[in-house]
Amino acid sequence: MISAGEFRNGVTFELDGKVMQVIEFQHVKPGKGAAFVRTKMKNVITGGVTETSFNPTEKFENAYVDRKNMEYSYSDGDLYYFMDQESYELVPIDKSILTDSFRFVKENMVCTVSSYKGNVFSVEAPNFVELEITDTDPGFAGNTATNASKPATVETGAEIKVPLFLDIGDCIKIDTRTGEYLERAKG
Repeated sequence: MISAGEFRNGVTFELDGKVMQVIEFQHVKPGKGAAFVRTKMKNVITGGVTETSFNPTEKFENAYVDRKNMEYSYSDGDLYYFMDQESYELVPIDKSILTDSFRFVKENMVCTVSSYKGNVFSVEAPNFVELEITDTDPGFAGNTATNASKPATVETGAEIKVPLFLDIGDCIKIDTRTGEYLERAKG
């Protein structure tokens, strides 16, 4: 159990059957009346953010969110299989749980799988990935000064905008959070 007076940033707890994480908190002691804890919290599963005030003595059940690095193995229809790197057990995860950033993940990449009481609620792709361009218009030498871009398809099938000088077979670094081209990679 944890009391509202013990809240710190990042603490997870159960509130009305939902798993909440403290984003910001402030202990308030007004000149008149009882002290309270003003809390900004995020629903870990839905991502919704709310602000609430609690009595500092109010108690909540601790919520332990399990975050584990797992290797993406393969997909079969709407199920995506991830391998636990310790037990080598394959865990099936439904496509509906995957975010848009997963389109940049290829087989054997390590992702962070978050679960609560054994139920997986999110899969985080690595922040940066290096992928090869499999389809784009031919590159033009000398077009490095302008900010012009062209569409390119990478080896996972995702399409992004890249500078004009890149060509098929070039390896690029992508920020999976924004889906943007960062730089040419060494691979």
